[in-house]
Amino acid sequence: MLLALLKRLGQTVFVLFGISVMVFLVFLATPGTDPTSRIAGKNASPQTIERVRHEYGFDQPLPVQYATMMKKLFITRDLASYANRGELVVPELAKSAPITLSLAAGAAVIWVSVSILMGTVAAAFRNTWIDRTLMMIGLVGLSIPVFWLGQVANLITQARFHDTWLFSWVPGPGYIPFSESPLGWFRALVIPWCTLAVLFIGLYARILRADLVSVMDEDFMRTARAKGLSPLRVLLVHGLRTSMISFISMFGMDFAQLIGGGALLTEVVFGLGGVGRLTYQAMGALDLPLIMASVMYSAVFVVLANALVDVIYLVLDPRVRDGR
Repeated sequence: MLLALLKRLGQTVFVLFGISVMVFLVFLATPGTDPTSRIAGKNASPQTIERVRHEYGFDQPLPVQYATMMKKLFITRDLASYANRGELVVPELAKSAPITLSLAAGAAVIWVSVSILMGTVAAAFRNTWIDRTLMMIGLVGLSIPVFWLGQVANLITQARFHDTWLFSWVPGPGYIPFSESPLGWFRALVIPWCTLAVLFIGLYARILRADLVSVMDEDFMRTARAKGLSPLRVLLVHGLRTSMISFISMFGMDFAQLIGGGALLTEVVFGLGGVGRLTYQAMGALDLPLIMASVMYSAVFVVLANALVDVIYLVLDPRVRDGR
């Protein structure tokens, strides 16, 4: 067990190292990304440009530049933005992370709950009008662009019907910290939660329904029915547990991707200054320190989610524990 954990830790470190090197080298290989002129300012003299180049270490070999940036990012945590001089990227990222985490976590609760309900009901009533209706609703939700749905939600809740009793409780676009007002935090995020969740509900419900249908004729399901267990208990206790493996695998990757900034469009539409929006602004300004910090932040969550999914596999599927 300890050897497996050490092996996983080594793989994690290697993956993060590879990602950081790739981002660093791709940035340097992109035309027009030399930050010296942007830091020095327009019409800077050659002497000023040279001074800035030496001050920021741009005249050093690439391995030295990379090592210096990683040291400032992970050890001293004083890595400063190239676009906004004096602004430290780690505190900026730490300020944006709770917004993205709140958005992704709330949306995940909604889409997991609704998709499990839809998928289970559709499988229980497979090949009936209930099954076809639920799958059609899921397909419609899957096909709607999140930015369009967000704009429609804003139009309804912020403009047309904001003064009515139905949506008068919805605050303006933006984020309200939970520490400042738990109720305000919930009100500010409930519409973005639902908007983002719609994108995933249909896909997860369809996959869960397909997996449930495929296991209904397995030997362990027939054995459970032969023991006299009710169809509902067989479906929920035996079938759902086995069918959740693909579901959890997808959820781990999607949730990690959202925490890492994948909810960019939702953040932009609803005025949420999360990690996705921060990364987008960094890409527009070609700000390598902020890009590096946000990419590493996202990579850590993806790698950890992948490791957690492997552990959950061991709990859900005895065949994995037995090595079969």
